[in-house]
Amino acid sequence: MHLEKKLRVLSGIQPSGALHLGNYFGMMSRMIKYQEENELFCFIANYHAMTTLPDSKTLSSNTFNAACDFLALGLDPEKSTFWVQSDVPQVTELTWMLASHASVGLMDRATSYKDKIARGIKPNMGLYAYPVLMAADILLFDSQIVPVGKDQKQHLEMTRDMAIRFNNTYGETLIVPKPDIEKTTQLVPGIDGQKMSKSYNNTIPLFDTDKKLRKQIMRIVTDTTDIDDPKDKDTPLFHLYSLFLDEREQKRLADRYEGKGLRYGDVKQELYEKVLDVFGPFREKREDLISNPKQVHEILDTGAKKARQVAEEVLNRVRSASGVNYS
Repeated sequence: MHLEKKLRVLSGIQPSGALHLGNYFGMMSRMIKYQEENELFCFIANYHAMTTLPDSKTLSSNTFNAACDFLALGLDPEKSTFWVQSDVPQVTELTWMLASHASVGLMDRATSYKDKIARGIKPNMGLYAYPVLMAADILLFDSQIVPVGKDQKQHLEMTRDMAIRFNNTYGETLIVPKPDIEKTTQLVPGIDGQKMSKSYNNTIPLFDTDKKLRKQIMRIVTDTTDIDDPKDKDTPLFHLYSLFLDEREQKRLADRYEGKGLRYGDVKQELYEKVLDVFGPFREKREDLISNPKQVHEILDTGAKKARQVAEEVLNRVRSASGVNYS
């Protein structure tokens, strides 16, 4: 009997703040599904977070909390490789080797860097070279599929460019990954209509207190359409609520938006109750993990060992191809 080889899927998330609905629907829920059918590599990108989060205590706390979030939501360390980025130092070596072949022009084209600077984030070399470290994250593990949101698509294209350039220079050494963009969740809106992002302070956190969660949901921007007029469905409230609904329920919500008597406050209250209903069961598990840090660290240590083994194999291949291994 021939068994089909599983594809290796990789993704990571920054611990730059409390994880939110955008993280869950854009990445985390997909990772939990991937682990059932593919070879999943999933990591917490704390090196990346350093570019905008200089406070050491906050970074450490966020990293631990992000690990607890993933585990509580169903990431299974027995079915995946789950680790913290800084626990696999090979990634920084590959970053340098890729940076030595990445053109300045390629970095200058990165729209994410320009967007962050335009929003007032202080520029630094880590922020500028972010795409190189991201490329190393991906290429270090022979990743074949990389689930990304619309905003990260360019970074993956840059990763492919760097891998192809390295291979053209030294021979077929690195696997060139392919993107996987889920069209229905590629851009989860925040409460202000922009992409949900900690940088925009427009998120709905996964595990906030009931009071804070409700307050944030009630802040979702709406228009002043008369109660008896049809409502605009291309709006953050409609899109956010739809993430929790199946096809039939989405149709029912759309019909309500097109009819008379819809109150935005009622829809927000329903969304609040839906969030509590969906994530409530995960809260208890998360609290258990938070109160048992030894267990969490053991899981991450085991994942890092598995990740380092793969990373060292790939890096040795890169060293030999590039001449860094001179013996």
